[in-house]
Amino acid sequence: MFDETWKWAGLYRLTEKNIGVPVHEIRERLMQLFGDVRYWIENKTYSPDETAVRFHHRLVSIHAFPNGNGRHARLIADVLVMKLGNPAFTWGSANLVEEGAARTRYLEAIRAADDGEIQPLLQFARS
Repeated sequence: MFDETWKWAGLYRLTEKNIGVPVHEIRERLMQLFGDVRYWIENKTYSPDETAVRFHHRLVSIHAFPNGNGRHARLIADVLVMKLGNPAFTWGSANLVEEGAARTRYLEAIRAADDGEIQPLLQFARS
């Protein structure tokens, strides 16, 4: 995704950040997440939209890469929700990399999901 942008694209981060899991937990947390998502799909635990949004949120919270985690998580959530039969998300129909109202709403929805409230992020994904 970022192979022409950063030399380290696709490599897990090697340093601690103010967000994300400790570096030594990245691989384990990703494997747990993939197992959880597989379970959610097989058991229809959540709707396709909610499955993909929960996957997105957990990917962002793991923060596996030095940069581009949100963009990567949104792209992968779009792929997942389309594989599950729904259209790609609109993610506020705005550039979320640049500062602005849409990015602020997105980050507020992420923080709400951090606190266990997934609905704001689910609504934002379809806005």
